[in-house]
Amino acid sequence: MAKVTRKIVKIDEDLCDGCGLCVPSCAEGAIQIVDGKARLVSEIYCDGLGACLGDCPQGAITIEERPAEGFDAAAVEGHLQELGREGGAHRHEHEETPAASHGAGGHTFSCPGARTMDLRRKAEEECVEPEATLEGKLKSELGQWPVKLYLVSPNAPYFQNAELLVAADCAPIAYAAFHSDFLRGKAIVIGCPKFDDVELYRDKLTAILRENDVRKVTVLHMEVPCCFGLVQAAKEALEASGKDIPFEDVTVTIRGEAAVAAHV
Repeated sequence: MAKVTRKIVKIDEDLCDGCGLCVPSCAEGAIQIVDGKARLVSEIYCDGLGACLGDCPQGAITIEERPAEGFDAAAVEGHLQELGREGGAHRHEHEETPAASHGAGGHTFSCPGARTMDLRRKAEEECVEPEATLEGKLKSELGQWPVKLYLVSPNAPYFQNAELLVAADCAPIAYAAFHSDFLRGKAIVIGCPKFDDVELYRDKLTAILRENDVRKVTVLHMEVPCCFGLVQAAKEALEASGKDIPFEDVTVTIRGEAAVAAHV
């Protein structure tokens, strides 16, 4: 296709932190998260109107005028169908778009709730006793967002110099003192090896361990057999990372009791 001089988005990968807020803002699906960074997947999908600009907290997206392939509305329609996003290329700017999955190795997502947020500083500034708030209720020890292993970016700041907690989805429900006994002071990722792609889990955990100075890995899982897939994925990721990191395996019974099974 012949190129024409027109307006088109430009993404500064040095500024981009992979939060993903720009993805649902692009009704044409021209921007996706690939290998932890927002990328323009094809010039023909970008109309150059810049609906994505205001949703980048890092200011990594701008509009430039340069030679580029022309915008192709028909190609966009086919692209959106492949992504599972229905309703045409030009949605109303406030209309939500369905989310797709996100993972390592080039997988993409379009979940507006996947914005990377480091909550640790806010918690420190509140100066509240960790056991309870002024209302006498237990205080959350969550220091980040998102927490799903599918959605986190391996480059997220909360992984650097952190203790990593890899928890099965059911464990926080079964174990009553989860926040105080296991989550406090740790970065967390959660998942379910029974319903999700364990190979993707392994690859994402490998990326997290390779790209950050993780001080310790704790896997908290249920006693049911399928849940041990999470332990195996974490062990394989640790080996693939090539790093010597302390590893703790903790099993939670369906009655909510926890026991440390092994240290590596």
